[in-house]
Amino acid sequence: MKMFAFFPGRLATDQSGLALLEFALSLPILLTMGLAGTEIAHMALTVERVNQIAMLTADNAARVRDSIDETDVNQIMTGAKYVGQSINFSANGRIILSDIQNNPLNSGQWIRWQRCAGAKNVSSSYGVQGDGWTDSSLQAGVGPTGNKITAASGSIVMFVEVVYDYQPIVPVSNYFNILPAGVFTSKTIRVTQAFNVRQRTPAASTTSTGAVDTNPPKDLLNSQNLAGSNVSSCSLYSA
Repeated sequence: MKMFAFFPGRLATDQSGLALLEFALSLPILLTMGLAGTEIAHMALTVERVNQIAMLTADNAARVRDSIDETDVNQIMTGAKYVGQSINFSANGRIILSDIQNNPLNSGQWIRWQRCAGAKNVSSSYGVQGDGWTDSSLQAGVGPTGNKITAASGSIVMFVEVVYDYQPIVPVSNYFNILPAGVFTSKTIRVTQAFNVRQRTPAASTTSTGAVDTNPPKDLLNSQNLAGSNVSSCSLYSA
């Protein structure tokens, strides 16, 4: 009887495992908050990096003066992909660079040429090379609704779309819907940027009579006669 009376009293006042128990109960919450914070920070940095890639591509393409060549485009794309090395951009993203000009009929915009880089299999959301040449299909401009880009007569705009498949560093599902939307899940990041060309002017696309030239001179030169995979063609998908 004395031993029976002794143990309940000791157990009732024993607090030796309380800290460990509290830690065990709070660990899932602390772990989730820590992982969520890390994931949100990583996503923010990734979005910023994708924006930098788009801005760098458009800005560098707009800085090329007098004339632009396929080698210039290759160097621009290489530099942009280098910026995205930390997020493995080449394998999971796509850069689409479009030359936007007024069409020969002055009835809208014209995507005179378009070049791409990156392994992601995706096309432009706003048009492909040749669109708007002799029609008004791009009369409102190029770009997302409410933020269309137009080139003034006699000028050029370098318009860039960047599409990237974001991969979370904590690839688990948000089962309980307690975190912000998109956290711990894969998502596609889409960014656009545009820069006016500084000095380069469009090659004439009309004849001396003002009619539409059915075979206008190229506005993107190829001085080294690059071909195949040596050109940043939008039909190629490689890292």
